[in-house]
Amino acid sequence: MSTRIVFVCTGNRARSQMAEGLARALVRDGVEIASAGSRPDVRGVLPWAIEVLLEKGIDAGGHYSKKIEALEGEFDYVITLCDDAAQDCPNFAARRERIHWGMPDPAVALNQGVAPLQVFRDSRDEIERRLRPWLAEKGLLRESRGEAERRRAGTSRHA
Repeated sequence: MSTRIVFVCTGNRARSQMAEGLARALVRDGVEIASAGSRPDVRGVLPWAIEVLLEKGIDAGGHYSKKIEALEGEFDYVITLCDDAAQDCPNFAARRERIHWGMPDPAVALNQGVAPLQVFRDSRDEIERRLRPWLAEKGLLRESRGEAERRRAGTSRHA
C-alpha cells in the first residue's frame, strides 16, 4: 500500500493546490498526493497559483477544485493549510497523522491592491519551506540526482 497525503484548505483554489503540486514534484515514487476543500470554490484554481508553480517547472494546469467527500479511501497524512479547514473537518481522520500548517490566504491580496503574483510566490515558498523537511523526516522525499549518485558511489566502494 502506498503512502497517501492530502492537503486541505477551504476553497481548494490556492494553498492546497500549490502544496499538491509541490509535493508531487518532491516525493519519491509510490506516494500519492491529493488536495481538496472543505467548501471548494466552483471558480476553480486561481491562475496565480498555477503560474507560480509553473515558475518551478510544475504544471498544475489540470488541477481543479474538489470536495473532501469526492476523495476515495483513507489518507495517511491530512495536512490542513487554513484555520477554517481545520475547524470544518475535525472528523477527517488520518491513518498516521493530522497536521495543521495555518497559513495566510494569498487570494486576500486580490482585494488589497497588492501585486498578487509576489504574494502567491511567498505562499508557495513558505509551503515548500515546511514541506521539504517534513517529507525528509517521514522518508518520503525523493533523492536528488546528486544524492543518489553519492549513495551508489558509497555503496560500490564498500562492495
